[in-house]
Amino acid sequence: MPWTPPSRPSRRSLLAGAAGAAGAALLTGCTDGRSADADPAISLERRMREAAVRDSARLLERYDATAAAHPDLAARLAPLRAAVAAHATALSPAAPGGPSPSASPSGGTGAAAPSASGGPVPPKPAEALTALADAERSLSEARTIDLAGAPGELARMLASVAACGAVHVHLLTSTPGAKP
Repeated sequence: MPWTPPSRPSRRSLLAGAAGAAGAALLTGCTDGRSADADPAISLERRMREAAVRDSARLLERYDATAAAHPDLAARLAPLRAAVAAHATALSPAAPGGPSPSASPSGGTGAAAPSASGGPVPPKPAEALTALADAERSLSEARTIDLAGAPGELARMLASVAACGAVHVHLLTSTPGAKP
């Protein structure tokens, strides 16, 4: 019988294993410290939704800080920020007095305006867009991992929001008016 080299796992199987491990960590009670004293009566889905809304709120603050530091970018960022606000609203658990993601917190004025996630906004517009794209990419990747442990409808929503975040990364890193 001829010798055949051992097969290596495919990239897809490695990603599926990583996503499964992340989901298992969520289900076994591993936490990032945000809800160490979480009430067991609060469902996994509600906790995941609340975390997703908090993450979206931080991203909204980053958009606001970038627009405040670079007013010339405000028009370009407005539709992307509106989409992030819509995501936060859609992910919000149905509860009276819940978070209000459409609020517009100001990150300050000037090129060194602090942002809620990621430190100060870079002084150059291109660098500010790259930093915002990095924040979008990071959140999109985190949501992709989180969807493995999410209940059905929430998993579908997280997948859609993660995909939208990936599109935002492309829009933030591409030159306006350039043809692909």
